[in-house]
Amino acid sequence: MEKTEDFGKMGLTTAQMTVAALMTAVMCILGPMALPLPVSPVPISLTNLVLYFMIYILGTKLSLISLGIYLLLGAVGLPVFSGFAGGLGKLAGPTGGYLLGFVFMTMISGFAVERFPGRPVICGAGMILGTAVCYLFGTVWLAGQMSLSFPAALGIGVIPYLPGDAVKIILAVVLGPGIRRAVSRPVMGWRKTHF
Repeated sequence: MEKTEDFGKMGLTTAQMTVAALMTAVMCILGPMALPLPVSPVPISLTNLVLYFMIYILGTKLSLISLGIYLLLGAVGLPVFSGFAGGLGKLAGPTGGYLLGFVFMTMISGFAVERFPGRPVICGAGMILGTAVCYLFGTVWLAGQMSLSFPAALGIGVIPYLPGDAVKIILAVVLGPGIRRAVSRPVMGWRKTHF
């Protein structure tokens, strides 16, 4: 596919930037749709599911750009975070650590998906590890914000979400490669062997 425009030294095409923007929009639409839990200040969110698929569609670099734009939009006050919240207060609040932890999750999961294409077990393991690091960062943050012990923060900020996250990772590992093949060559301009 011909590159219609390069974006600085990143060498991104117009199509790649467009798809990245669309994925940011999807995150902004699905991210606020959260199910609150009575036992936790951390709601069930679809944001990590979008990120899992985004890694397959965009790759690590563009996924980080898209995530960064999402976080920036939320930081300036747009209601794109869970519960249709936004602003620096949300990032600095009890759930802010999980939002920032998405950066680590994206990097680690993206590394596994890009380095081991066609190896669903390794890709899934990378997503599990990335999610664990996100949870570690978020739980330490939550514990500090709410003056909880680490085990107590783990009990309200991680344990209730593990079954749902397992389902999300399975969905991403099963469906992600097919979506990537459908998008990568005609739209993103990647070689077949890139992923």
